[in-house]
Amino acid sequence: MSASPAAAQSQPSGSMIQPDSYRSLTADRRAHAVGDMLTVVVVETAHASVSANTDGSHDMQLAAQARTPRGNYPYGFGLGGSDQGEGLTSRAGTLQAQLAVRVTEVDSTGLLHVRGEQSVTINGEQQHIALSGLVREEDILASNLIPSNRISDAQIEFTGQGDVSEAQRHGAIYRFLKWLRLL
Repeated sequence: MSASPAAAQSQPSGSMIQPDSYRSLTADRRAHAVGDMLTVVVVETAHASVSANTDGSHDMQLAAQARTPRGNYPYGFGLGGSDQGEGLTSRAGTLQAQLAVRVTEVDSTGLLHVRGEQSVTINGEQQHIALSGLVREEDILASNLIPSNRISDAQIEFTGQGDVSEAQRHGAIYRFLKWLRLL
């Protein structure tokens, strides 16, 4: 009685090489499976600017005339005004970092789900960066690097904690006045 082809493949072949997971020494080393790591080069720049100008004027004139046997008496009344306003809001931010991430899942379409975190403390300031998203295997460079702008559904979070970060937070009174829209 002979074994089925599937059963024959699951039996040990006597070889030291597992055909399902073998990669030669000269093979491409780009991440492609769960547990593989790759380096993300994060270069994100955002600029936003909004401006608004208003300019308006209005006039209203009301005139009347009265006739009497002694003559005509013209009367007039007028109102006028103008409004001008200008506003500008702008915001800019830049983030540059390199972060190692790990492939956590390969879905049925071949997309690699990646996730990674890194914390660095400099002069008592702790910086934390976390990244997750979807990567196409063909977007990974031969050096196993991928630019952050090639990651789909990227979630990049950069936070800091320490004296400098605390100095940037607004106090309770400021937040209360802002909530009341007095500031």
